[in-house]
Amino acid sequence: MSYLLRVALPDRPGALGAVATALGTAGIDIVSLTVVERGPAGAVDDLVVELPPMGLADRVLTAAQSVEGVRVEALRHYSARDGNPPDELEVADALTARPEAALATLTGMVSGLFHADWAVLLERLAGDDVRIRSASTGAPDLGRDDLGIPERIRGAHPWLPLAAARCIDVAEGGFPSRWAAVGMELAAAPVGDPCRVILVGRPGPRFRASETDRLAHLAGIAATLARVIR
Repeated sequence: MSYLLRVALPDRPGALGAVATALGTAGIDIVSLTVVERGPAGAVDDLVVELPPMGLADRVLTAAQSVEGVRVEALRHYSARDGNPPDELEVADALTARPEAALATLTGMVSGLFHADWAVLLERLAGDDVRIRSASTGAPDLGRDDLGIPERIRGAHPWLPLAAARCIDVAEGGFPSRWAAVGMELAAAPVGDPCRVILVGRPGPRFRASETDRLAHLAGIAATLARVIR
């Protein structure tokens, strides 16, 4: 079984290696590693780890926290549907390879980059009229009206329009009430227009500023390519 482990590492040589050794000693394999953020205090990394059969998640926590100065920010079950997640360069390359499909490509790939569960491209036309322009595999329907083409979302989304990339609180409106209970974390970025946004969701950990910055960067590339094609 796979888990996503987010750890904050101290600014000390060998800290990541010590975590890898502790996990390995506990029989836990590291499948992939993503550097989320680096700063004067240290680094924040996402590790996708694989437990042996019948292994318990507590084993991951115990192993990681056994290294001095390491703090576990989140641990959750992780299902990599499409193999190893892409990195930022791979997403950018895919966008430029097919500029005519840049918006759909962004929607389809960006969730994997952030170890998220889904992504949707939304556009607010007027008032409460919000449409789904594109959706990744596993994206929620957000109460959409199946008779609409493109599909209209039922309910108000007062956080739209969106001036700049940021985390979105589920309490801001327009989202299923159950999301608060499961700890759904959201991040969004405008795609060339405050009324057109890419929304990404995952059940934790919370999106960091470095992640919303990267989301904004890719959204900007996709928006530029889409304008050029027009």
